[in-house]
Amino acid sequence: MALLVILYHVPQFMSNRGFASYNSAAVSNRGTEAVYFFFSLSGFLIIRNLFLEKRHTGSIDIRTFYRRRILRIFPLYYAVLIFGILYYNWILPSLGFPMPATQTYLSQEILLGGTFFSNILAKQNPGGILEILWSIGIEEQFYLLVAPLFLLLPVRRVVLFLLCFTVLYFILFHTETFTILNYYRMYFYYFSASGLVAIFTVLKPDFKPHWMVRFLVAVAILVYFLTDFFVLHLSEISYQLLSTILFPLFIFIMIQKPNPVLENRLLKYFGKISYGIYMLHSIVMQGVGFLFLKASSQSFMHNSVVQIVLFNIMTIGLTLLASHYSYKYFESYFIKLKQKTA
Repeated sequence: MALLVILYHVPQFMSNRGFASYNSAAVSNRGTEAVYFFFSLSGFLIIRNLFLEKRHTGSIDIRTFYRRRILRIFPLYYAVLIFGILYYNWILPSLGFPMPATQTYLSQEILLGGTFFSNILAKQNPGGILEILWSIGIEEQFYLLVAPLFLLLPVRRVVLFLLCFTVLYFILFHTETFTILNYYRMYFYYFSASGLVAIFTVLKPDFKPHWMVRFLVAVAILVYFLTDFFVLHLSEISYQLLSTILFPLFIFIMIQKPNPVLENRLLKYFGKISYGIYMLHSIVMQGVGFLFLKASSQSFMHNSVVQIVLFNIMTIGLTLLASHYSYKYFESYFIKLKQKTA
């Protein structure tokens, strides 16, 4: 899914910089949907853990929950935030490049980015490195809301709460009265809907969906990400509803039994470093863009196909490399601290 985000952002970056670009393939336009899927996966895993803790202990250790979130999310988030602020306010101008057509001030970047209201910051065009932080802000906002509610609610009321929240929030999100939710992309219903399915796996651990259901969901996922069928034939609200239902169902099916493809060691490692892939790819694109500007006089760079293929390969390869070293030498220190948290 992180790869889909890269394939989505690279053509935008290349087009904005005057390079040849290609985004006609459906798969290169599914970056936003890949983020929705990450929301669903996050909701599935974290709400499941919260429910299990509530069920077994009768409470939620809020302090431990937030400490674990802080140790996993905050270090790389703030590293990218600080780099982005320095990059757009000082590094680019010192190199003779104009700042992005931003509507933000330095104080807004620090305040909104630093307090996880990066979805609001992103609406003010602060530059790609800072804009990608919007989804992390949404995720943290949701868990600031839901974790205390899990603490307060009796365990028997959790399912009803998530069901009512998902339905009502989805409706309000798509009404003209609460356009602010849509405008700032506060897609909380992806987390809660997926959390409902996760709780179902706890309450009904022996339930196995019929093979036809598994087949149809798998086909729907392929059609969703590899074609424009649903985009062309569904309204925006119907498309959102389909995504909200389809993603947790797909996750549910995938955890039924080990998948030989997903059990591949390399793919599992890419999953480990996926947070870094998402957070660092925009920085890598900037570096690749500088290299392309330096090489623009070379004859081979006049071929559009060469430009497109080379830019994508370099961005993906260098992002994987940067994410590997980030995980190994930076994130892993905080992950070890997180694992020590009881």
